Amino acid sequence: MNPKVDAFLKRQKTWRQEFVKLRHIILDCGLTEELKWGWPCYTDEEGKNIVLVHGFKEYCAVLFHKGALLADAGRVLIQQTPNVQSARQIRFTSVKDVIKLEKTLKAYVREAIEVERAGLKIERQKTSDFAMPEELRVRLEEDRALKRAFEALTPGRQRAYIYYFSQAKQPKTRESRVEKCIPRILEGLGLDD
Repeated sequence: MNPKVDAFLKRQKTWRQEFVKLRHIILDCGLTEELKWGWPCYTDEEGKNIVLVHGFKEYCAVLFHKGALLADAGRVLIQQTPNVQSARQIRFTSVKDVIKLEKTLKAYVREAIEVERAGLKIERQKTSDFAMPEELRVRLEEDRALKRAFEALTPGRQRAYIYYFSQAKQPKTRESRVEKCIPRILEGLGLDD
């Protein structure tokens, strides 16, 4: 048990009991406990991320970093958003939920360890595979500097912008979002940088 995770657990007002139970289940699978991105993260003997435990307003979850490669025999894995390509979650709203899925969770953790040991990789979609909003496409065609800056962004940053712009239902809103983000794109920054 990592002292940083102990300190993390002491600070939790919600999901503490669920986190503690999940911690014991995951550590029982032979993983190493760390604190990454502000959450308990469990790695294999080579330090590769296997699962992360995190909480949200309405649920807490175990996130499998390469969850898309798991068989999901229990049909419990959830893809958080359409843009998430590799990670999958199992969500919990109570300690009862955790206890109910303990065997399944252990089996999935062991499978995730084997996926990592086998060196399996997620075949990621290219940014060009995503539908680009018309408002962004037009601005990129009009402004060469903007196009170069957008193409220089990492694929993940490009997809984040595309997804953010695409979520707006109204063309006017999409246009406004594009305009507001242009300075960030020109600076080489992602949506959340």
